Amino acid sequence: MDSPGNETGVPSKIGDRSTSDVVVRLRTQDGRDDWMYCHSHLLIEKSKYFADRLSENWPTCQILDSRNCVEVYCHESDFDYYVNVLRLLYVGVDGLDVDEIWHGVRNALGILQVAVELGCPQIVTACVKYLEAVPWEEAEEEEILKIIPRMGLQAEPILARLQPVNPSAIMGIFFSVIRFVTSSPPPAMSDLKTSAQEQLEYMLTEDDDAPLLTADDGIKFEVKECVKNLFSRFNNLLETLLCEPVESVCEAGIMQSFQSHLSDLSWAGQILNKLEIMREFVHNWVDASDKIVKVVEQASSTAEITDIKSKVIEVAAKVLEAIGYGTVIMPTAKRLHMVKVWLPFVRVTKPLIDFVTTNSEDALPIKIDGELWQSLESTFVSIILALPSEDQAEILTEWLGSEHIQYPDLIEAFEVWCYRSKVAKRRLSLVTCNNGITHTL
Repeated sequence: MDSPGNETGVPSKIGDRSTSDVVVRLRTQDGRDDWMYCHSHLLIEKSKYFADRLSENWPTCQILDSRNCVEVYCHESDFDYYVNVLRLLYVGVDGLDVDEIWHGVRNALGILQVAVELGCPQIVTACVKYLEAVPWEEAEEEEILKIIPRMGLQAEPILARLQPVNPSAIMGIFFSVIRFVTSSPPPAMSDLKTSAQEQLEYMLTEDDDAPLLTADDGIKFEVKECVKNLFSRFNNLLETLLCEPVESVCEAGIMQSFQSHLSDLSWAGQILNKLEIMREFVHNWVDASDKIVKVVEQASSTAEITDIKSKVIEVAAKVLEAIGYGTVIMPTAKRLHMVKVWLPFVRVTKPLIDFVTTNSEDALPIKIDGELWQSLESTFVSIILALPSEDQAEILTEWLGSEHIQYPDLIEAFEVWCYRSKVAKRRLSLVTCNNGITHTL
């Protein structure tokens, strides 16, 4: 490496003993001791540390090999970085802009730390420019976060990509993502859609860190509007599927689109539940329930029907849970209707899905685990027990006579109904009596 020369005009080279007037002695606690033959005019010009060490104000300046000597102690792990910094002092400013001299992020980080310690502003500036511009691997990013904040303003540009983002920018990203993932993009973009859905959910999740944005009224309104549009397209698909022959539906790929919309609705249900705005979604699903079941039943000969039924169950479970546990309040007639529509569908569908899952060589892309089935069973019990006792009796009578009595297991609802029915007259007479006493007081 050549550098501008001294007063003789001859370029200086590190290690050139014939022109060197100073030895930098690099030493480590492990006993390593290397001599670097250098030139004082370069060290003084480009390093505050060496300028101080070679000044008249420095109390002791050793003489070694007929030259001034500066001893520098460092850790063994940093030794090569010190050597590199000394070599870079001999590189012109233009040469420091060449990416190849840094040999990667980790090496540049090591050089930067030494350059800061030795007060080498040109090297620091060039190193910061390099680290700010190049991509980092995950481990390198963690290392940067440990090192750079201690270096002050001069290294701050490196952290630009890690700085917190303006809330308005976050809001803009969120709106763009929710509009995209609920726009029913074509199948070729399914991987992109799935990734975007995962990131949007991550933005709203509280884990070790707070959510990336607060779900205010503006965000909730935008999400509801997007899901409303998604449901509108889903309803249009339902109408098409009910009007078209099964054969033409399959050929046109409409069932594939139907399945994709179901997946989007399932994901939307999770987001709406997280934001506590399930009401409109639940009402839309309740209103469409008859059509959904009819579409699935008339398409039962198509190859992908098991996958579709799995996804229908997944969405229905979210809706039924919101109704069963009072998240969304529905009138009695609609709650009863939901039981009459979905209880028969679920008990017929579960054996089919279990059979395919157990016996098919190709695993279902959509899997329903035991927890969902258990949760769905508990939800039915909860909804049934909140209905008038006469309606409960009708549902339980039909269940007890069904060949699918094992699932859903409504024995808990049956036990509670038996108890309530047996003690009803006594309990209500006591209430009437107590009310009478109250009135006579």
